Amino acid sequence: MAGIGGGLSCVRGGIPPGVPVRPPRRAAYSVAMTAQTPEPSSRPAPSGDLRASHDDREAVVERLRDAAAEGRIDLDELDARLEQALTSKTYAELAVLTADLPGQDPAVADRPPLVVRGGLHGASRGPGRWEVPGHVIAHGGMAGVKLDFTRVECRLREVTVEAYGEAAGVTIVLPDGWAVDTTAMDPGFGGLKDKTTSDRLPGTPLIRLTGSGGVAGVVVRHPNRWERRKLNSNPAQG
Repeated sequence: MAGIGGGLSCVRGGIPPGVPVRPPRRAAYSVAMTAQTPEPSSRPAPSGDLRASHDDREAVVERLRDAAAEGRIDLDELDARLEQALTSKTYAELAVLTADLPGQDPAVADRPPLVVRGGLHGASRGPGRWEVPGHVIAHGGMAGVKLDFTRVECRLREVTVEAYGEAAGVTIVLPDGWAVDTTAMDPGFGGLKDKTTSDRLPGTPLIRLTGSGGVAGVVVRHPNRWERRKLNSNPAQG
């Protein structure tokens, strides 16, 4: 009991002389964490504060010009916004210039791709109304695929059509005023026939054509005479 009492009295009386004193572990942990905490200036900047590129500014300029052509902003306002767009340095400054303009619906643009396969019997979309996602994939297969956009209502600024002609080919029909970019298309053995005009109307989507012509090729065109007659005879078909 004496030993126990002596031990208790030693604890109560403090640390004996000559024993090295170490800082509490909690204090050391606190000091270490304080030293590792980054300064506020080293934290990532908000996305709006990031620097805009030349391509970012050009994209806003094109969107403003389309808005003016559609009558959404007048010419004086267009000039003022264009000047601001060309001198903007951040994403936030560019965003202000188009905040009151309709944009591409993310709910539509982010939908899964629409895949159309010709298989052994052929397949098509249109000429009735159908919902156009941001990405369409067409495989001609053994019997061919036809994509007809003449009756669709598409609010997307761009639509990627990935066409593979394979054995029977893919035909894409675009309304007048729609334009197509075929620079990323591989013509393959069957080739690529672009019979569209380059006169793109403001507010219409740009079709970016990719893929390969395969053996049978890919054709992109506006409606032919028979298709135009059918469109004019029953414009409300859907």
